[in-house]
Amino acid sequence: MDEITVIQRKIYEIRGQKVILDRDLAALYQVETKVLNQAVKRNIERFPEDFMFQLTHQEWMKVSVNEDVTDLKSQIVTSNWGGVRKLPYAFTEHGVVMMASLLRSEIAVKMSVQITRAFVAMRQALVALTATEAKVELLNEKIERLNLYIEEVMHDQNDMNEMQRAINEETAMQLELINQSLAELQAKPKQKPMNPVGFNSPIYKEDK
Repeated sequence: MDEITVIQRKIYEIRGQKVILDRDLAALYQVETKVLNQAVKRNIERFPEDFMFQLTHQEWMKVSVNEDVTDLKSQIVTSNWGGVRKLPYAFTEHGVVMMASLLRSEIAVKMSVQITRAFVAMRQALVALTATEAKVELLNEKIERLNLYIEEVMHDQNDMNEMQRAINEETAMQLELINQSLAELQAKPKQKPMNPVGFNSPIYKEDK
């Protein structure tokens, strides 16, 4: 697994932002988590909320659902009067670069470059995924329109078939009536010619 991929596995999306937790950032910069957090406290003005913020208990529980138990214990500090969980800090891409500038170590500088690349790669992947989803949505719309068109054509075809059947039935009925009328006419007895009344003698015309 390459370094960029390893870093990407440590990046979470919280409050709509891609962030890396303090313990993971400290491990990448090869310093203790408390050293990293002390540097933040000494320079808190350099870390506005879009650079760094502390997770709420609910946010931390969501992040830690699939975490190892040992990792969970490393995030908990027990006070003298009871168990109080110290919630971790989350650093955005800007906060990562700012932290590297504060630590001023060669490792931190090099790792901040790699972390930034990991953030960029994730943004590019998200853009590509969004474009793919848009294409899929467009294809689904086209398929839906095509299905509606096919249904309309089939419905019209069924209407035409019904109309054709009705026409055929009407035509058949009319032909049946015509045939029946012809049959009735043919079945009537023929009348004999009437004998002439009286005697008609032939009339001879004289030759002129």
